[in-house]
Amino acid sequence: MIALGPSANLPPHIWLESPVSRPLLSRSSFTLPLVLVLALAGCDKAAPPTAQGSAASADPSAATQPASGTIDRSHAGEAMPALHLTGLNGEAFDPASIKGKPVLLNLWATWCAPCVKEMPLLDQLAGDEPQLQIITASQDLGGADVVAKFFAEHHFAKLKPWMDKEGELGFAFGGGLPVSILYDAQGKEVWRVNGDLDWRSPEVRAALDEGG
Repeated sequence: MIALGPSANLPPHIWLESPVSRPLLSRSSFTLPLVLVLALAGCDKAAPPTAQGSAASADPSAATQPASGTIDRSHAGEAMPALHLTGLNGEAFDPASIKGKPVLLNLWATWCAPCVKEMPLLDQLAGDEPQLQIITASQDLGGADVVAKFFAEHHFAKLKPWMDKEGELGFAFGGGLPVSILYDAQGKEVWRVNGDLDWRSPEVRAALDEGG
């Protein structure tokens, strides 16, 4: 594993976002509880160590978790999940657009400071590496207006505003934000990382070459 970046951001105030009405027992009805769980997890990580926390840290399984900002290859070979993404105008993402191409999938949100920090670097990367398909999937609950405003303010040249409205990717890659997953041209995972990276660094660019 290669330590490449600072810690991932966890939503400190996601409960301020407006709830969205959804059918009972639908997959999307669990999106907000999931985000709240992530927020609580973030509070646990930020809290001073307690006797209970010290005991938990002694758990051997905890040592197997990759550090934030560290490339994790333990999921290599896993297939890319279905991308049920939506554009600002309600258009559906076309999976055929990435068939046979390496993909960098990035989960982010407008309230996530590390996410916001690395978005311009991802936009630059998309321009420098046109063969790499970079897909940024917003985890915002505020809908298209929030994402549209963010993109309008930042004037990205290459990134497109896709939204994971049902929270499916959030469930698949549960954890803090941002999360980035590299897939090869066959749609198989190469590595993933929790936390933002300096996408300009030679080490990261070399790791991206592993996608083909």
